[in-house]
Amino acid sequence: MNTIAKVIVDVPSRETDRPFDYLIPDSIQDWIEVGSRVAVPFGRRTVQGFVISLEQESQLDRSRMKKIQELLDHIPPLPSDLVELAGWMSQEYACSTISALQAMIPSALKGKAERYISYAEPSGESAESDQGEPEGLFSLSLLQPAEEEEIIEYVKAVGPVTFSHLDARYPGRGAMIKSLMKRGVLQESQSIKDKLKIKTMKTVAAAVSGGEAEKVLASFTPQARRQKEVLAFLLEVQIPIGMQELLSTLGVTAGTVKKLADKGLAVIEDVEVFRDPYKDRRFKPTLPLSLTPEQQEAYNHIADRLDRREHGVFLLHGVTGSGKTEVYLQSIERCISAGRQSIVLVPEISLTPQMVERFKGRFGDRVAVLHSRLSGGERYDEWRKIREGKVQVAIGARSAIFAPFADLGLIVMDEEHETSYKQEETPKYHARNVAVRRAMQHGAAVVLGSATPSLESYHAARSQANEEFAPVLLEMRQRPAGSELPAVRIVDMREELKDGNRSMFSRELHQGIISRMERGEQTVLFLNRRGFSTFVMCRTCGYVAGCPECDISLTYHQKSNNLRCHYCGYSEPAPSVCPECGSEHIRYFGTGTQRVEGELAKLFPGIRVIRMDVDTTVEKGSHEKLLNAFREKKADVLLGTQMVAKGLDFPDVTLVGVIAADSSLNFPDFRAAEKTFQLLTQVAGRAGRHQLPGEVFVQSYTPDHYSIIHASRHDYLSFVRDELKHRRTLGYPPYCRLILVTLTHENLQILVRMAENFVSDLRGRAQQKGWFGGLDRFTSDAFDILGPIASPIPRIKNRYRFQCMVKYRGALEAVQLVREVSGLTLEHMKDASLQISIDVDPQMLM
Repeated sequence: MNTIAKVIVDVPSRETDRPFDYLIPDSIQDWIEVGSRVAVPFGRRTVQGFVISLEQESQLDRSRMKKIQELLDHIPPLPSDLVELAGWMSQEYACSTISALQAMIPSALKGKAERYISYAEPSGESAESDQGEPEGLFSLSLLQPAEEEEIIEYVKAVGPVTFSHLDARYPGRGAMIKSLMKRGVLQESQSIKDKLKIKTMKTVAAAVSGGEAEKVLASFTPQARRQKEVLAFLLEVQIPIGMQELLSTLGVTAGTVKKLADKGLAVIEDVEVFRDPYKDRRFKPTLPLSLTPEQQEAYNHIADRLDRREHGVFLLHGVTGSGKTEVYLQSIERCISAGRQSIVLVPEISLTPQMVERFKGRFGDRVAVLHSRLSGGERYDEWRKIREGKVQVAIGARSAIFAPFADLGLIVMDEEHETSYKQEETPKYHARNVAVRRAMQHGAAVVLGSATPSLESYHAARSQANEEFAPVLLEMRQRPAGSELPAVRIVDMREELKDGNRSMFSRELHQGIISRMERGEQTVLFLNRRGFSTFVMCRTCGYVAGCPECDISLTYHQKSNNLRCHYCGYSEPAPSVCPECGSEHIRYFGTGTQRVEGELAKLFPGIRVIRMDVDTTVEKGSHEKLLNAFREKKADVLLGTQMVAKGLDFPDVTLVGVIAADSSLNFPDFRAAEKTFQLLTQVAGRAGRHQLPGEVFVQSYTPDHYSIIHASRHDYLSFVRDELKHRRTLGYPPYCRLILVTLTHENLQILVRMAENFVSDLRGRAQQKGWFGGLDRFTSDAFDILGPIASPIPRIKNRYRFQCMVKYRGALEAVQLVREVSGLTLEHMKDASLQISIDVDPQMLM
């Protein structure tokens, strides 16, 4: 019998990133499993932990081992495969095991220890005095002041209470409570409490039936008329009914129902209910569509792997509107019919009500939805449906990859190129790699879908050189029903300026918007920047309003008339005069969504605009309301940031305008051209998806850039060819892997010294292993370090930032080496202010 549990404790530090051995109490022997969440004593406190293995013996002396204090869930929140996955993530992404485990559970279960005060029961072993009175502390109870007695009696009556509760109830008696604890009359304990509880609802049912019920009904006096009505109603419905529904239906009080229960004629119970975010929605059921030859071929490949229950990865490259979603839906149906479960990952920004409707319409209540716009309770209950086997499909953003299904058969990852699949906080995992690993555990299939696959995925599929990741390429080059890809026109904004057009809208786009309004058609305008202007500058002295805590300019927001930092959240009122020189010549430079909205109102009188960006979709349900309003043609123009570029399908959208196509080209990122191409292709795909032909205007100041030219031609293969040449020459993925190491400190001089020491140590250890060099010679194994240099944003939240980039190729244990040197640096420096962040396969280099 296993008597030892190895537990990862929820204490985020390098020293505690290992399993600790605990004794398993007999009371939970039958319940504890790998993946169980437990409360354990750790030093002088109680902390939460996760069981990662059960053992019969330990290398430690049992007399020195502590017992598990409490089993927090009867059903382990994490199945054993996720515990194993967390261990893999810890090695792959240089993160602590507890951070990986915490990423897998809903926030409701991220419990914290709370301190409780309870009455210390007298020990039964106390010696009896000659008079029969127990000796010791408790024999003094008669001498305690009335105020102390009042506190003791209250704690006895209500049970364990928090100190804050007791202090609030008896203000000014803190010293008295402390004295009672010191004397052992009251005692302190700790317990792990979850942030949210399971929701329950009171139900009422009749406790009598048949002939007995008839006799009871006949025995009621006229004064108990309302009780008789309630019982008669309960007998009529024959099933438990919600208390609130009963009270509102009959117009009675809870007291009337309670009297029936006191007489034993009714039963009142608390029944567990799920918080369903879609309970008031009716989804129109849909049937599978006939597949085109291209769709059928892709589906056959996936179905064959599902039927054989074998692990396999597919890269589904289909142009926008080619019907990838229908292939997903029919593959999921195949998976469900085999008794297995499916996970569908979509970027958070694409998890639109329209996307949910497609899956709910096909699979109904068999779908759980996980996304950030749900309340904590709704997310928790959707997660519980998955854990308890009540649903077969989970659709959600990045973290839905950890949906705790028992027999996973299929993982679909839509828009697989999206950088949002990479988490920017610890653990910095990429959902694509985690999906492939998890599918290997279950013998499941993975489908990566995109109109513009990432270069890493496409190169891996074409070359088949990577044993760990070599997806089978499936291609769909045509839209169903013969609809054509929209015509894309590039507008050179430099020429517009030469011809005297100083507007943010080119003449062609201006005319296009007017013609759509006249024809009753709709337009989507895309701008990859929220707010009113990019920055605020004084034209007299050149002052630029900047964040005092970050080295970045502030963005002006017109609605609130303030300046905000989009990195740390700092805000201040917009200045009317220059803070430096007092000049009134304050100018707002750049173009944001709010400013475009204002210009539309000026240039197109009567135009109806819906703006969608982070600022307008803060409230719960706002996303859905705005899109429904646009679908119902309550607006002529949908204006927004990336939210309008993905996953939207409106039959009357025939014009798409890209205001500033090259804004993303200017980022200090080797993927800038790829991201620009992907974004332009995605947003262009919103036009002409149905019967009406579509048209796209791409406004640019660099119209001859290859990413813009190829996007205008819908030519992915030519873009890949040109971009891979640059990547190979410069030594960037997919020809190597990257590790971004960022060091931060409050003191710049100290940071520079530490960063140089870190890189010197890392370079020396790599040379000792014989790794260094070879990256430019395209050998199988290679290792190189760039930096250290100041980060593109050199200061955030008053912390200076330096970074170095590790490039490597082959089977080198580079992540482990970087992690090892990072730990040694922190240990040798002994400076608590120094922080080192390790980002494996980074998507953001800022």
